[in-house]
Amino acid sequence: MINNDDFNDEIGNNHIATNEETPLRGDAFEKSDEEKIELIKKDVENILNTLGLDLTDDSLKGTPNRVAKMFVKDIFGGLNPEKKPSSSTFDNKYKYNEMLVEKNITVYSTCEHHLLPIIGRAHVAYISNGTVVGLSKMNRIVDYYAKRPQVQERLTIQIVRELQRVLNTNDVACIIDAKHLCVNSRGIKDIESSTVTAEFGGKFKDENVRKEFLHYVQLETSF
Repeated sequence: MINNDDFNDEIGNNHIATNEETPLRGDAFEKSDEEKIELIKKDVENILNTLGLDLTDDSLKGTPNRVAKMFVKDIFGGLNPEKKPSSSTFDNKYKYNEMLVEKNITVYSTCEHHLLPIIGRAHVAYISNGTVVGLSKMNRIVDYYAKRPQVQERLTIQIVRELQRVLNTNDVACIIDAKHLCVNSRGIKDIESSTVTAEFGGKFKDENVRKEFLHYVQLETSF
């Protein structure tokens, strides 16, 4: 019989995604941000006390509150749908019908298996079918979905799905190249390796269109 803890560790240690959507409970937003901060603060205090740290020390006494606020307001702020960026679109009046690429978008995310950072770059592209979106909105969409416990494959898919919805076209692609500190700083401790994921929709499934995208972002990886 497989031990549940061993099975769950196997999923986490191999960075396996189990769902295209972020796994949220139905009651995820019944508590206010302030209530969540107070609860998380107590949990962080318990962790640090269990580790034997002296929380009366000036350097540590504010740590539980800082961590709680960081979780709710910052690094996991993308869980809150109220923070989803509004994405204004515009008519493609200048009739630009070629590929538009926004490359080297900074990705700061958190591995949901070990709660350690994922740091890298996203390259996003689309081909307009009559609608365009402001360039900064592409960065904001990446940032919104990155600010939650993530699996890189899911993050890549979520970025593409959101832009497909906003632009009303399937012709969207995203590649993410990122380092996972759960690989770099623990376990195998390989500080050089990075993970590359890709999601191609519509015309980007065509090999020649994909190659053009890869040329723009200067990636040699084959997909």
